[in-house]
Amino acid sequence: MTAPAELSVASIDEHRDDEAQARFDDLIAKDSRIEPRDWMPDAYRKTLIRQISQHAHSEIIGMQPESNWISRAPSLKRKAILMAKVQDEAGHGLYLYSAAQTLGIGREEMMQQLIEGRARYSSIFNYTTPTWADMGAIGWLVDGAAICNQVPLCRASYGPYGRAMVRICKEESFHQRQGFEILLELMQGTDEQKRMAQDAVDRWYWPSLMMFGPPDDESPNSAQSMAWNIKRFSNDELRQRFVGMLVPQAEVLGVTLPDPNLTWNEERQAYDMSEIDWDEFHEVLAGRGPANAERLRRRREAHEDGAWVREAAAEYARKQAAKAATAA
Repeated sequence: MTAPAELSVASIDEHRDDEAQARFDDLIAKDSRIEPRDWMPDAYRKTLIRQISQHAHSEIIGMQPESNWISRAPSLKRKAILMAKVQDEAGHGLYLYSAAQTLGIGREEMMQQLIEGRARYSSIFNYTTPTWADMGAIGWLVDGAAICNQVPLCRASYGPYGRAMVRICKEESFHQRQGFEILLELMQGTDEQKRMAQDAVDRWYWPSLMMFGPPDDESPNSAQSMAWNIKRFSNDELRQRFVGMLVPQAEVLGVTLPDPNLTWNEERQAYDMSEIDWDEFHEVLAGRGPANAERLRRRREAHEDGAWVREAAAEYARKQAAKAATAA
């Protein structure tokens, strides 16, 4: 006797899901924003959690290669600027972890995924920084690539992500200028300083192009992310746009971009370039880069060393909540 009722409930639930899906599709079609309380497909939610948490992890891990140079920067001014930049990156991680939490995943869970090696972060941060010029190359190339990739994310269909990106991109623009200025000063210095700057550009140029991800025909997530208006441009489109930005800036700096095949294609109105070493990209992504183990080891140690701070903050919050409840 219960079968008809069960079928009825199932039909109602299916109808509600169809209506919710239709509302979601309509918001995407109108290029509107999806907010945390809105219904969204599980695949959309999982895609956002993967992308936003990976972005947050990249900001936190990205603090390491630069913080290594704070005490060794060549002047007090440079120390202060670099320290401010590293603090900015910690803030970016905070914004992004907070945005991811609105999707139903806890910050502790995301951090566990990172320190256990189950979550990815940008492969660029697994390269070493042996000279001061690396701070310039990271700012100019790595942060420049980040800006090119992230400005379109300010219009991402998920509201908390898009709003977080607005502030992040404003701060990244200062980071890129800082790197450009470091390289410019080095290129106006001694022959040794010029060689150091060119060497840093040679080492960071290709990894910065890899930051945009694999070629479009090998990127399984890009097409769906673009259909959902999370991404606005494909990996190859963003990479091409970035190279077009770099060429005139390299001329101003006086550095040479390390690609002998980099030439302007009048017909395509874009630059032709050499093939990226995708074997290196996949090796670093798989955990076999120059500093993968070191980056995760230091992140794990920092997480363990900071346990008492998190416990103290949680206990303070508990006591404040108990006081408020008693007063009420």
